[in-house]
Amino acid sequence: MKLLVDTDAFCKLGVAEFLREMARIFDASLQECRRLPALPYMLKRGALRKQYGARACDALIPIADTMPVMNRPSVTWLDKLTSIDAIDPGEAQIFAAAAESDMIVISGDKRSLRALKGVEGFAEALAGRIVVIEAILLILCDRLGQEPVRRQVAPLVASDNVVRICFSEENLDPRKGLSSYYTALAADVEPLVLWNPQAKVEI
Repeated sequence: MKLLVDTDAFCKLGVAEFLREMARIFDASLQECRRLPALPYMLKRGALRKQYGARACDALIPIADTMPVMNRPSVTWLDKLTSIDAIDPGEAQIFAAAAESDMIVISGDKRSLRALKGVEGFAEALAGRIVVIEAILLILCDRLGQEPVRRQVAPLVASDNVVRICFSEENLDPRKGLSSYYTALAADVEPLVLWNPQAKVEI
């Protein structure tokens, strides 16, 4: 079983130093995770450095380099996505590659998921194999404890609304907020079926 990790998820989980823990949830290593070919270049310049800072991006480059590049998908699935503005070319490659394989998608791009739900064939092809960051954080809170997770996600507070709200000092139980966001997103992207951390779905 292999994982396809999109750029948003890689950066957020990487900044929080949770990439290896993410892979372990699915009994995998980082060497069994696939990423976009452009990821190391995106970390070296452009919007990611502005969003997460040069130091954080520089620390993520060696990790990205250890992860294999994903295989390019066939046009059968890719062509269905190329004209959708809300799905950028990188996300389109990841969704298409997953649709024609048994790979799991780790996604931090809610906008693209909302657009994907209406594309013919993808809901059936990817049922239960799309994992959002809220689901990852819920599992990590269970496994590591809420306070250790709170400390590690602190660098994301400035750039991620869900993290800022769920892990605020006033919020004593981050899991409640994460569960609420997850449930709302799961309903919003129907008929896509997200991987469910509560049910411990076996894929």
